[in-house]
Amino acid sequence: MSSMLFVLRLSILLGWQDVKQAYRRSAIGPFWITGGMAVQVATMSLVFGLIFKADLKHYLPFLAISIVLWGFISASLTDGSNSFINADQIIRQLPLSPFVHTLRAFWKSIFTLAHNAIILPIVLVAVLQPIGLQTLLVIPGLILLALNLNWISMILAIASVRFRDLPPIVTSILTIAFYVTPVMWYPELIGNNTVAHFLLGLNPLYHLIQIVRLPLLNQMPTADNWYLSALFACVGWLVAILVVRRYQHKIAYWV
Repeated sequence: MSSMLFVLRLSILLGWQDVKQAYRRSAIGPFWITGGMAVQVATMSLVFGLIFKADLKHYLPFLAISIVLWGFISASLTDGSNSFINADQIIRQLPLSPFVHTLRAFWKSIFTLAHNAIILPIVLVAVLQPIGLQTLLVIPGLILLALNLNWISMILAIASVRFRDLPPIVTSILTIAFYVTPVMWYPELIGNNTVAHFLLGLNPLYHLIQIVRLPLLNQMPTADNWYLSALFACVGWLVAILVVRRYQHKIAYWV
């Protein structure tokens, strides 16, 4: 228990230091990203709202939540895949748990998410989005999302430190995933297409976004969203633990 607390506290400290270092001497720090994301949300809501002929009152909060969540997911997986590579000097000198480095990248993404999330209450208030008891489901949704992002990051970090071509491949895959996942478009737009519904159901990012996005929109995620997200977390962590046990002693040699 004490070692787990040490890993958690150290990773939080290092993640916060990374954020401070990235925006050192900046007047408003990570709020530059928040401002840029707000402009992106406003522009995309106007453009794609016209394309999809969507009611801006409903589309704006949908898109704002989606973009903020996608930024968090993308940053977590991109930084996570590079976590061992970026911490090469520390890994060579100190026998720390590999979870310190992946959690360090994760907490950096969490701190950035906390800044970007400021956009959401502004948007929800602007469109008079009602808040109900369903909104409380965002808490277990975020927990499940975090659990899944962390096991994926661990596996990607180990694979990336061994195969250095993997990080840019991860970036490319995330770019493709952005368009095939309902981030900019409503899932309902696929209509009654059975094949499209089947393929969408196989997309884990869709379920992970839904369990956070729908409660913020005062809607209930489906049982499939919860079940599959929990299943991904359980199976994923089982695989990740086996991979860590198998390869953690080789990480120092690969970096």
